[in-house]
Amino acid sequence: MTHHRPIPNVLTIAGSDPSGGAGIQADLKTFSALGAYGTSVVTALTAQNTRGVRGVHPVPVEFIRLQLDTLLDDVALDAVKIGMVASREVAETIRDALGARRPRWVVLDPVMVAKSGDVLVERVGIAAVREVLVPLADLITPNLPEAAVLLDAAAPTSRQAMAELAPRLAALGTGAVLLKGGHLAGPSCPDLLMTENGTHWLEGSRISTSNLHGTGCSLSSAIAARLALGDALPEAVTAAKQWLETALVESRRLDVGRGHGPVHHFHQWW
Repeated sequence: MTHHRPIPNVLTIAGSDPSGGAGIQADLKTFSALGAYGTSVVTALTAQNTRGVRGVHPVPVEFIRLQLDTLLDDVALDAVKIGMVASREVAETIRDALGARRPRWVVLDPVMVAKSGDVLVERVGIAAVREVLVPLADLITPNLPEAAVLLDAAAPTSRQAMAELAPRLAALGTGAVLLKGGHLAGPSCPDLLMTENGTHWLEGSRISTSNLHGTGCSLSSAIAARLALGDALPEAVTAAKQWLETALVESRRLDVGRGHGPVHHFHQWW
């Protein structure tokens, strides 16, 4: 008799994006595209499209807690991806819920800086992510501006500066760091993965496209899905990065909005 491994369950804790390119919509698409079953807890409703965010309506912390408790009472999770968190109350609610029934993997995407360069989270929220959620995470996935905000430091502008900053991020208490180098100048997008076993440079080509909406959400969700499917951390990050690069290339097949469009999450299927 053939025994099939159950399809893993993965949770995204994030805000909603009506345009479908970022937030929980992008996360759920990513989970599904990579073969994991997606669940979600909504932390905020947004009014946004491919050209920008017009409004944010935070979900009351009591209802976030109820969503988490109700889901965790019933569904066994293999991995969790956490997106933007703007308050200490929400951060502590997530920590307490996952601390009681913690899945094997927690991936934190510390969404703090918009593509325009604007800081999205106030100082109190930044401190909450740094002090409450980073120590909870097995992996954090900041880009260079987000890493700078977390450490109240200048954003790296070279590989050497990235290599010097990564240990400072790890010292915040996370299990591992994926420092994303897409903001560096040049034709490549090198990422630096730091784990307890050392550092690894992951090379990547810069894709010529304006369809960059939700790339950070999608990458962190892809890593969570691959971890839930059984990959070791370096292999999960490598596979997720390769998947996202193809999703960026294939995004030319989509016609969504007049701004920064989404990646093609289902390029392997459609």
